[in-house]
Amino acid sequence: MAFDPLQQRGIPLDEQLRDWRELNVTPIDPDHADPYTRCRIITMNGIETEAILFSHQLARHCPDLELKQQLARVRFVEAQQQKAVNWLLPGTSSVLETTIAYEQVAVDLTAWVARMEPDSYLKQAYQFGVLEDFDHLYRYANLYEMIEHRKAEKIVDGLTEVMPGRPTYLHHRDPLDNVRQPYDRSVTEPLSRLHALTVMAAEQQTMNFYMNVGPACMEPIARQLYQEIAMVEEEHVTHYESLVDPGESWWEMLLNHEYNECYLYYSFMETESDPKVKNIWELHLNMELEHLRLAADLFRRFDGREPDQVLAPALPPPVTFEPNKAYIRELLATQIDCTTLGTGYVKEAHERFTRMQEAVMNGEKPASERVIDDNRAISGREYRLETEGPHPAGLQLSS
Repeated sequence: MAFDPLQQRGIPLDEQLRDWRELNVTPIDPDHADPYTRCRIITMNGIETEAILFSHQLARHCPDLELKQQLARVRFVEAQQQKAVNWLLPGTSSVLETTIAYEQVAVDLTAWVARMEPDSYLKQAYQFGVLEDFDHLYRYANLYEMIEHRKAEKIVDGLTEVMPGRPTYLHHRDPLDNVRQPYDRSVTEPLSRLHALTVMAAEQQTMNFYMNVGPACMEPIARQLYQEIAMVEEEHVTHYESLVDPGESWWEMLLNHEYNECYLYYSFMETESDPKVKNIWELHLNMELEHLRLAADLFRRFDGREPDQVLAPALPPPVTFEPNKAYIRELLATQIDCTTLGTGYVKEAHERFTRMQEAVMNGEKPASERVIDDNRAISGREYRLETEGPHPAGLQLSS
């Protein structure tokens, strides 16, 4: 029987507070953990961070003291959840290793969403973005080999290939061309709402991570690469957040956020291979069921509708981290040369794109290109992990 979170009882809010000992979780072992366990952790960190930031924004627009207090109570628990989730990541991993894991999340999560998305316009948005994150993985993997003298297959474990995507220097577009058309909340599938929230939150967390860790790097090429890709991640957040219908009320948005958290915790509880981490997903799901109940009450009170008028009657099939090699190779073969124009996509440069390229590059080769040149010079060849054969777009390995 499908799981309907609206029909489930969670842990009462008064019983959800945890002490420091309970929050002091044991991190995963970076040398033996399933790479997709780490991906699930990074994803849920992004989801919880988005929940906290959204709740703060809602509180800043809410004049009712009692409602602000209720939001604060739930938000405190969300903040504890975020700490427990993010602290599962091992302190022994370098920032660059965590970065490569972030990009593995971006590749395999976005590719899975694109495969499952029922709306053709939204599907195209995810297909477009995944080829750019795929290229970021390739750039960081070369930086990793050059600086730390290790290979990214230690992190991605052959589950995700590492090779050029749409070249990063071509990601720098005029801001006008990063805004997409939103879905129509009155007709869109409930699954599409969940997809949009999930990818937006994941990309937002990646943007936040890079903008904060980038200046902590010592090597000039590393600082410059983080700066360049952090700017692209801002473009991606613009790209994905614009897919969400801005006509949704605050209470509808809150309801969608809480339902999506239930969906993802349930998904990861069902697919998690690490028993210790699985227990955390189960605990947090039972907390989120109560958060959803409270959000549903507010939705009824302020929107005058029943939650099942906008939510799925039961959770969709679980979000699954799995290899997407064939799917990404198909996109590389057919869409690597796409760019955006207005809210659509084209395969040739246009005047606004060219002007932006000239302004950003100013005649210099960007860090994303130089890091490949530098690693070729140091390592004798660029780093790739092509487990399924030569590059499908004919981009051959250079030495």
